[in-house]
Amino acid sequence: MTYYIHADKFFLENRTENGGYLEIQDNGKFGFYYPENKKPDGKIVDYSGKWVAPGYVDTHIHGSLKEDVMKSGWEGIDKISNGLLSAGVTSWMPTTITASSKTLTKICEMFANYRGQESGAKIQGIHFEGPFFIEEHAGAENPKYMTDPSIEEFNKWLTASEGMLKKISMAPERKGAKEFIREAVKEGIVVALGHSSATFEQAVEGIEAGASIFTHTFNGMPDPSHHSASISNAAMALNNVTDELICDGHHVQVPMVRALIKAVGPEHIALITDCMEAGMMPDGDYMLGELPVYVKDGMARLKDGDNLAGSILQLKDGVKNVVDWNIVTPEEAVMMASYVPAKSSHILANCGSIMPDKDADFLILNPDMTLSETYLDGVSRYKA
Repeated sequence: MTYYIHADKFFLENRTENGGYLEIQDNGKFGFYYPENKKPDGKIVDYSGKWVAPGYVDTHIHGSLKEDVMKSGWEGIDKISNGLLSAGVTSWMPTTITASSKTLTKICEMFANYRGQESGAKIQGIHFEGPFFIEEHAGAENPKYMTDPSIEEFNKWLTASEGMLKKISMAPERKGAKEFIREAVKEGIVVALGHSSATFEQAVEGIEAGASIFTHTFNGMPDPSHHSASISNAAMALNNVTDELICDGHHVQVPMVRALIKAVGPEHIALITDCMEAGMMPDGDYMLGELPVYVKDGMARLKDGDNLAGSILQLKDGVKNVVDWNIVTPEEAVMMASYVPAKSSHILANCGSIMPDKDADFLILNPDMTLSETYLDGVSRYKA
């Protein structure tokens, strides 16, 4: 049955409205928004005192709840999918890490075999983080599998995934990188640059070949420099690119978060988590791919070398953080966690905003930006 949501504020795709009514159609899709003075006839679900936002979209996440994209079977993937509803995430891109070609092929086949069968947050495509990285900025990725890009190899994975592979993060200075980027983009793939020691010029070459995102900006790359400009400087300086950003307060310190958002504008920032299997779990010992990790003080770190190893961040907390840090408005924070990640990963047609005939995946937020409730296809699926 069609019904209407009434709330104090609505974060719509092109504007934010105070008060009003949002139509949820009986097919689980959004209908029209009506202003406060045009109350529609029909069932009204009242959320006075609360705000309505599009479901968040996590385009860079490895796992949660002791499950991991690299090792979990479908049951585990579906467990992540359901757990994400409590993080405010209604769409996500399962993200791999650097591994053998055979392992990556098997993962692609699994997602293809179970396409559309997830019962929680929707899988909008696969994101390959690696294996075309460089060892110096391996971070928590295994250097033994790192290699130069090959479009032939990539197309094997693309075929195995039956088109679900939609995004790849890579280092632009690897041999043949710009030729690879050009071909991949022609095939409709989104290319992100990261885990790289690239100079400013090498990063520019990658972007001009068709790459359009920087992977977890400032992490897995040299610091910005005013003498020898690097890939980090490129992330701050180039036009019409998107910068992924982990806002847990550990991966990037607050002053640098502020500097990046001021430099490029919130419309070019995609909030991500880079969350690994320890997300939503207690402190202790975990794995990221083949590498042992320990979690303490809100951080996941490699046991060998102490590098940060993904995060345990939930996207709802990253959104709240950037507002609490007085860097952006609630409207901008919501956009950075929904519209921007969806648009930059070419999945905006499916998720990322409130528009008529899109799936009614939305959040009920408290005015302090905490999550109150998560809806999927117009059905309440999680209550805080």
